[in-house]
Amino acid sequence: MTHRDDRRATAPGSSGHVDDRHHLARREADLLVVRLRPDVERDLRGHPVGAGALGHPAADGREPRHRRGRRGLFGGVYALASAVFAIPLVSATLALNRKLLLQLLLAGFAVSNIVVAFANSYSLIVASRILGGICAGVMWPMIAAYGTRLVPENMHGRAITVIMAGNTLGISIGLPVMTTIGVTFGWRTSFVVLGLIVVAIGVLVQFFLPSVDGERMSKTNSPLAIIRMPTILIVLLLTFLSVVAHYGIYTYITLLVARLDLPGGIGLALLIFGIGSVISVVLSARYIDAYLRPLIVTALAAGGGAMALFLAFPNSTTISVAGFLLWGLAFGPLVTMYQTAVSRQIDEAKDVATSVQSSVFNLSIMVGTWIGGMLLDGLLGSSNVSGVVWLSLGCFVLATIVAFLSRRTLRSA
Repeated sequence: MTHRDDRRATAPGSSGHVDDRHHLARREADLLVVRLRPDVERDLRGHPVGAGALGHPAADGREPRHRRGRRGLFGGVYALASAVFAIPLVSATLALNRKLLLQLLLAGFAVSNIVVAFANSYSLIVASRILGGICAGVMWPMIAAYGTRLVPENMHGRAITVIMAGNTLGISIGLPVMTTIGVTFGWRTSFVVLGLIVVAIGVLVQFFLPSVDGERMSKTNSPLAIIRMPTILIVLLLTFLSVVAHYGIYTYITLLVARLDLPGGIGLALLIFGIGSVISVVLSARYIDAYLRPLIVTALAAGGGAMALFLAFPNSTTISVAGFLLWGLAFGPLVTMYQTAVSRQIDEAKDVATSVQSSVFNLSIMVGTWIGGMLLDGLLGSSNVSGVVWLSLGCFVLATIVAFLSRRTLRSA
């Protein structure tokens, strides 16, 4: 189904088989969601992997500073590449068929993971991570816009939610699985598995995904025109604050778990976090189109509440578990709510708008991990993970205030 067909099918007063077209659009979107979900799981799982197989601290919770820095770099270059290349490459490939572009990106990502698995040079590994970051930077905004072109406008939020549920599944399920594989069989094996998964997804894309034409770039939907819009800037600010809040501490979650002395360790923390994330994704899919701003404010407040619990009650197992649950609830709709918000600000070339938001998202990951690493290195006189938790709490509070005041920008469908 082309974009033109989709607009005709959803236009008020259209004649013909409108209901049938809507039904077909929903079926195609469901298919897209099922087939693309593992892509997003894998993409988002790529840079947090350092928190798992690459990031277990010593038994006493301590970790050499140079190792912290390498972990931050391993994830940081991925995020930086995604941030830097997303906008120009999405703009340059806007006219390409969406299915063809997805296949090319999957091929690049498969190569990236397989090279990491077999490379003996740290420089080559970093270069491969950059390639993976570039592919993810283009794929992430593209698949969100891809999904919205297959459903009526009043279902855009739900479509993006289900597609981006791969983010939540990747963090809550994929990351523990890859961590287990990495710890049991070696970290290189986890990247081999990822590469093979991507190859399998490429085969599924060829046989099951619909072909959708690209769009033309114009002066009104160029990146420069988009970032001049005040409402877009508000969403970008919220994205920056939220991502720094989440990923600044998530990158060093093993250190947080060690400080809290949580029984069950990182495994229990990720399990509780994952349960909260899945719950919030389900709720988001149900309510995001009708209650976008309340959803964002609630998620941000939950994240801030979790950080406050970690700081106020570091020796309580029960409260620590409650904190990880709240944090998971806040994290679940993170990608969805801002992709939905930014897509509502424009009518055409949503790929470009979501690429701007995606670039800010990935740049924010880089900033969050960088600042977190500096705080661990004693930037403010303390080298423990509490400083990073304070950073997250501050960002959550600021973002909550901005979201609460942004009635026009975060309007419901």
